[in-house]
Amino acid sequence: MLKQRLQQKQIQKLTPQQIQFMKLIQLPTVAFEQKVKEEMEKNPALTDAPEPDEENLLHETDTFDNEIPETPPDTATDNGPDMESIDEYLNMDDTPGYKTYTSNYSPDDDEEDYRYNISGDQSFREYLMSQLAAFRLDDNQMKIAEYIIGSLDDAGYLRRELIDISDDLAFNESIVVDEKEIEDVLTKVIWLLDPPGVGARNLQESLIIQLKRKKPTPERELALKILERTFHELTHKHYDKIISRLKIDEDRLRAALEEIKKLNPKPGGSMTGNRITTHIIPDFIVRIEDGPDGEKIPVVELNMRNLPQLRISRQFREMLEGYKLEKNKTGKQKEAIAFIKQKLDSANWFIDAVKQRYQTLEKTMKAIVDYQKEYFLTGDEKKIKPMILKDIAEKIDMDISTVSRVANSKYVDTPYGTKLLKEFFSESLTNDAGEEVSTIKIKEILKEIVEGEDKKKPFTDDALSRELKKRGYKVARRTVAKYREQLGIQPARLRKEL
Repeated sequence: MLKQRLQQKQIQKLTPQQIQFMKLIQLPTVAFEQKVKEEMEKNPALTDAPEPDEENLLHETDTFDNEIPETPPDTATDNGPDMESIDEYLNMDDTPGYKTYTSNYSPDDDEEDYRYNISGDQSFREYLMSQLAAFRLDDNQMKIAEYIIGSLDDAGYLRRELIDISDDLAFNESIVVDEKEIEDVLTKVIWLLDPPGVGARNLQESLIIQLKRKKPTPERELALKILERTFHELTHKHYDKIISRLKIDEDRLRAALEEIKKLNPKPGGSMTGNRITTHIIPDFIVRIEDGPDGEKIPVVELNMRNLPQLRISRQFREMLEGYKLEKNKTGKQKEAIAFIKQKLDSANWFIDAVKQRYQTLEKTMKAIVDYQKEYFLTGDEKKIKPMILKDIAEKIDMDISTVSRVANSKYVDTPYGTKLLKEFFSESLTNDAGEEVSTIKIKEILKEIVEGEDKKKPFTDDALSRELKKRGYKVARRTVAKYREQLGIQPARLRKEL
């Protein structure tokens, strides 16, 4: 038998304004601009058209509350879905974040720049195809060459097995060829194309191809022997073994290694038409200005770019005024009023959320700059103090989750370069003097130690830990290894030089 009973419990529900604000605050500038455009396209009550009175908000809709029928469910402006947590709702958002792209090759890695000029509308593979005209190929050979070029990855390597290419040609092009015919086209045609090294099946093969296409010198001939006979030892920097096997001295080895360093490890990535350039749009700008007393002070501003000044549409206001004059409203007129009010409410909420976003971002960024003032005045990363989300949350009297969303995927343009906002947050370690030191400072010191080490006998992680301890920072070997990897520093054996 069912029994009725009373139960009292607390449930946290988010208003539409709160939901909208939390979703907007975590968006970086580019995604936020797109969101504003989408909202303006979706809601005709929002506009960026200038108005004489510069009136942004409309608060006259309350007059009609008694005359508006209950809005149908599909247009109702309710309190949104029942959500017990912010994250539960935000997980439904499919707004993409920043995507980071990197170019395949940087000329800074080598002494020679292997870029080849091709037209802006010609791709890497089209450039290779255009060179096939210089060879006398029959129809089958041309098909094989084109198929191989189409199978190259962005770095210019052929990662597929020749037997697989043979099967694909038979299935897709009705050409029956064996692996020997494919290899002939690969080695006698593709390997002769520019840039040198394309079509290789691995790094060793690519470097050998490039060296063979250079004018022979004693250093290059030795470099070729090293690549062909002792490539494994070379990749692991076992220089003693190379010297022993090839019966050479350190000077000759050093000269040969210089030739190898000039080679391009990613020949396909060196094509100017195949490079991807990513522009980071900073969300904040920090400038150093003179204060009233002549002291230098950091000044924060939001990057507004070309964001429109949002307003309520004059047309919608006039429509509402028109319906206001009607005494006996028909059913359709009441539905129209309900629609207009729903759009106006939505527009008002969005404008309020945008304003609140600006205020929160500015308040949070000013607190971060104030906390890390020494860094922003000097640009010295060793001046960055230990700072966690809680420190800023307490400073601005906001929730930690709000600060986290502000810091997420945001960039700040400083006089010392564009920085990811999250880089200013770090844990702390205590030195021998009992002072709290940021892990960022520890990493900078670690980088200095590695830069100043003897490259013939680089420090192991244990040795780096001992060096840090000498400077008053007790850091375990595993922690040193973690910091080293985060800094992109190779292990000792790969940092070894002659």
